[in-house]
Amino acid sequence: MKPNERIMRSALAGLLALGIAQSAPAQDSKPAKEKCYGIATKGQNDCSTATHSCAGKSNVDNDTAEWKYVAKGTCVKGG
Repeated sequence: MKPNERIMRSALAGLLALGIAQSAPAQDSKPAKEKCYGIATKGQNDCSTATHSCAGKSNVDNDTAEWKYVAKGTCVKGG
């Protein structure tokens, strides 16, 4: 085999391997989440509501307007 032929075959094999590696589906590293209302304790909410502008600003436990992110399908409201 000629040296140029060897280089071309190596390059082609590399491109083929790269194409196979990139065609594999990407795994989502973060699990799906959902907002769960009415479970946040005072000062432990995840974001804003009509009465304040950011996370950690809730004034009471289990306010129905406050929410926290939880794993999708695990929202269980307290009573």
